[in-house]
Amino acid sequence: MSGPIRLVPDEGGAERTMQLRTLPLKRRRPAPPTEPDPAEQLDLSDDPLDELAERLQDVCADAVHPYEIAAFLESDGLSDEQAALLYGRPDAFTVAEELFEKVERRYPGPSSEFANPWRADPWRCVVRGLVFALPGLGYLLGANLFATARMRFGLPSGMLALSIATLVSWGFNQALAHRSYRWLSRLRRRDAAVCLAVGAPIGALLASGCAYVIGGPLGALWFAAGQSCYLAAATALLVLGREKFLLLALAPASVGAGVVLAVDVPQPVRTAVLLASVALAVGLAVRELLVAARGGERDGVKLRLPIRQEVPHLLFGLACGALTLIAGLGETIHQAVHAASHAVHTPAHGAHVQTAPTGPAMIALTLSLGLAEWLLFRYRAMAVAALRISHTSGQFTRRTGGILLGCLFIYLTTVAALDAAATVLWPGAPSLGVPQLGAMLLLGGSLWLALLLNAFGFSWSTALICLAAAIAESVGLLTGADPIVLQLIGCGAAALVLTATAGPALGRTTQHR
Repeated sequence: MSGPIRLVPDEGGAERTMQLRTLPLKRRRPAPPTEPDPAEQLDLSDDPLDELAERLQDVCADAVHPYEIAAFLESDGLSDEQAALLYGRPDAFTVAEELFEKVERRYPGPSSEFANPWRADPWRCVVRGLVFALPGLGYLLGANLFATARMRFGLPSGMLALSIATLVSWGFNQALAHRSYRWLSRLRRRDAAVCLAVGAPIGALLASGCAYVIGGPLGALWFAAGQSCYLAAATALLVLGREKFLLLALAPASVGAGVVLAVDVPQPVRTAVLLASVALAVGLAVRELLVAARGGERDGVKLRLPIRQEVPHLLFGLACGALTLIAGLGETIHQAVHAASHAVHTPAHGAHVQTAPTGPAMIALTLSLGLAEWLLFRYRAMAVAALRISHTSGQFTRRTGGILLGCLFIYLTTVAALDAAATVLWPGAPSLGVPQLGAMLLLGGSLWLALLLNAFGFSWSTALICLAAAIAESVGLLTGADPIVLQLIGCGAAALVLTATAGPALGRTTQHR
């Protein structure tokens, strides 16, 4: 079609989302006089551009740059030859520039008539933050399943298997969630449910199989399998918008962890509580998938989504998982590497790895993910509002840059406050020093910027940036470098590159139209 297609969210219902907008038709002139003037026969005025400016008054008044008008004219088929023949201008860009000067700017600004498509429910984001953080309590219940007195690959036996299973689950489920959301964006809820029903079990089996290949105590391998099943079920419920069901599933583990902190509980009881949470999560996920699959209607149109588009999201999930695990277990791995190196030169047994108490920092980071999601919506809403009130493209770029920095500042400040609160409440936890706090804030800032760029379609660039940082930190950690220094360098470089990418990329008006 020659006319431009404008996507207008929530305007006239889903069936009218795509609306065709073309140049307004010329107004009919009165019947010519008995002896018509040649200029009137050609339907020309003294300056034919005046008539075009009158017909395109709404388009020109709302434009923030002449290029917007030029794109509108060219999409309606106005070529340079037609611009010269009809309007006496050398090309369509000259026509657009003169129209931009002729028509007075009119920016309506935010109003009640403007439906902002990026409004987010803050309470839903709070629930999602809790859902991201509460699964960490399961590690308190399953701590005895890991033989901390036995070492394997320089780590407490079973820890490496669980870490690998976690990485595989994060990467696979990130790609699975993105593919399911693509189906939902095309109003194919049934296809999204089928995608989750097939992909979630595959991801759980793959993660459990990787843990089995690495090996470890039987209890640790069962714990890794249960975690893989829970993460697969949680992915399905989150994609389908059933966060509250996850709170119900996590209730047994949350209550059980609180009891464990107060009194000593036998391991069989702890295991039963963990199995109850996993069973609830899987059962609720199966129920919702069946409802979504049965309730969806077939439209008879076959649609295929290329699977290669999920590759950057798979890499991004792996990179985020690696960066987070290094932040949580970096000191433990560092000590294990040094212990293994010392054992080579001085064969001795019974070396014990002291783990660093990073629980409060991880809880603060996971709790902040709900706020991170809300700030993503908030940024997009404020950027759309800035697009309506900015007079020039430069002004819009400055506004969006300020919005970006403001959202990032709010997020990092909240992470620091949550860490301080978690440190006070965590029994015997030392407060983070300035380097440790800086490393955690750089990690949080990098992840938030990466999620923001992902939301605008910059999936490959964000995946490669985060993956490069994760690989660099992993290699440095295995060679014995200090984990805090590695995080400051790796996450700092990633945050710097992501900020340099986000500023110019999101400062373009075309990203927000």
